[in-house]
Amino acid sequence: MARRVALHDPLLGPLTDDLLTPEVRVYQRLKGHRFSSDDVATAYVAYSARPAAQRVLDLGCGLGSVLLLLAWKLPRAQLCGVEAQAMSFELLQRNVARSGFAERVRVVHGDLREPSRFEPGFDLVTGTPPYFPPEAVLEAEDEQRAFARIEYRGGVEAYVAAGAALLSQDGAFVLCGDARADARVAAAANVAGLQLRARHEIVARAGMTPLFSVWTLSFASGAVQTSTLTLRGESGESTADAARLRAFSGFDALPA
Repeated sequence: MARRVALHDPLLGPLTDDLLTPEVRVYQRLKGHRFSSDDVATAYVAYSARPAAQRVLDLGCGLGSVLLLLAWKLPRAQLCGVEAQAMSFELLQRNVARSGFAERVRVVHGDLREPSRFEPGFDLVTGTPPYFPPEAVLEAEDEQRAFARIEYRGGVEAYVAAGAALLSQDGAFVLCGDARADARVAAAANVAGLQLRARHEIVARAGMTPLFSVWTLSFASGAVQTSTLTLRGESGESTADAARLRAFSGFDALPA
């Protein structure tokens, strides 16, 4: 189904107006970076890790999908988000302003590698780093999409370092990234003094290799929980795992 353009913005180009939850809508660039299952899975794991979080920080929050999902799920939390890319930050500001959460969601236009702009002690920190090294960039690729995909401002290592500097001693840091980045995440966590507590592999279709992983890190050690979320069966049918993610976003009672 073709995406319907809601408005033509002179700065951002054609925008769609999409449901993030039944009550929260977000503007997205038609041909730019758009939220996907990795954002929903990140918010789902983060909420499961700290369902009573009071202070939440989202690193590199893009147009605000993870940040606003958590604001919707955590009505008593104060949330912060930081985003450096100009077009994504413009969308982020607009989406927060229209969300109904603006009084408790603060957004900062800046680099996540400068954590001194935030007061430490967040009990939940999230991040969805780019998946690819700078040499993977394609010529003439859309700037917003490129910064969401390519590690221009650092990859998992930069996110783990920033998250560790701002996380409370009993907090959880939830990180989403390329499923092949396990060794990088483990090494970065070791440098930052964090421990791996959970790893969730997300499989797009049964029988395929994992599309991405979501890791939960904390300062406390303990057994590592592992799980797999499979979004479609071998014949392409939607799965119970996919239904759980839809229900998390509030769409379980809505028609398909």
